[in-house]
Amino acid sequence: MTKAARLLCISNGHGEDAIALRILSELRSRQPQIELAVLPLVGEGTAFQKQQIPLIAATKTLPSGGFIYMDSRQLARDVRGGLAQLTLAQLQALKRWAQDGGAVLAVGDVIPAAFAWWSGLPYGIVGTAKSAYYLRDEQGLLADLPWYAGWAGLSMYLPWERWLMSRNRCRAVIVRDELTRSELQRSGLPEPFASNPMMDGLTSTEQAATLKPQESETLTVVLLPGSRAPEAYANWQILLQGMDSVLTQWAPRPVQFLGAIAPALDIAELQRALEQAGWYCEAPDSDYFVKENGRVLLTQTAYADCLHSADTTIAMAGTATEQFVGLGKPAFITPGAGPQFTPTFAKLQTRLLGPSVILVNRAADLGTAMATVLADSDRLAKIRQNGRQRMGSPGAAVAIAQHLSQTLLPHD
Repeated sequence: MTKAARLLCISNGHGEDAIALRILSELRSRQPQIELAVLPLVGEGTAFQKQQIPLIAATKTLPSGGFIYMDSRQLARDVRGGLAQLTLAQLQALKRWAQDGGAVLAVGDVIPAAFAWWSGLPYGIVGTAKSAYYLRDEQGLLADLPWYAGWAGLSMYLPWERWLMSRNRCRAVIVRDELTRSELQRSGLPEPFASNPMMDGLTSTEQAATLKPQESETLTVVLLPGSRAPEAYANWQILLQGMDSVLTQWAPRPVQFLGAIAPALDIAELQRALEQAGWYCEAPDSDYFVKENGRVLLTQTAYADCLHSADTTIAMAGTATEQFVGLGKPAFITPGAGPQFTPTFAKLQTRLLGPSVILVNRAADLGTAMATVLADSDRLAKIRQNGRQRMGSPGAAVAIAQHLSQTLLPHD
């Protein structure tokens, strides 16, 4: 490298921020002199600030939490909350940053990609949310495709997204799986790169062994209510109903629930809801709550360990569900009121993750559905293979950083 590279990363969501941070960390490791900056379009960008990566514009959390695509009413709320003014300020900050040259990396959907194009600089696109699996699998097209599929040329990437990817200034297109890479290549993009960082950073620790019950007949279920308030608290009430269903189905066999709770949530509020649902502290100094044949532990510090320790999950989350499936395990999902985990989102998640996800419309039916799937060894074997195929292996951020070093950033 003849000079230190400048790179601005634009992302638009909590999960996108996490993926962007993994990639930027690997780039910084490869090129210690690189000048990094970020423009998070959604949320406060605290994850970047903790890693001393500067923001180029002020941030603001809007009412939707970034899920305006799930519900048009959320867009109206965001407009009233200052979306237009925030977007204008972000575009102005982007132009100021671009005056000194460099490159832009868009992580997310068409919005950060359009920002990257508008900068006038070379750019790369990391598509975190879209996948050909929404429309097809290795055997062909899925049944009951959405109305827009044919109009979009049977691609999840719409014509204007493919246009952004095909510009001369777009030096890198990174998609999440091989099926999507092949689809884009057939549509005329010469060198898309497939790699999915969602499975990075999920290494279990010694604590995982302590979370796994000694009794072999104990079923361990991780609870994933989502990461954003207030939706996660409403989801928790639904998960409590699902827990009762599982306890009834498994009785008298023991069930252990592990609540993997996002640090931003108030764990005391979830514990109060447990107590209102009939759970009580196992002992004065215990972190476990008990009820009938069940025990539950809530933790905000052992996310990866919970995923590795569990046999299955009851999930109302996006990224967390995908990561659990990527470990080769079955996920049971049930829809809520949103703004993220709506019936529409849940249905789309079954398309993305295929047989690894079992959609149960009523929380009261989760126990029956879980017993059916977990008793089917052939189905579980298919789920193991499917999850790993669709989500990929750890090490993707390293591969992406290497690819960007060769295609987007200045080098000798």
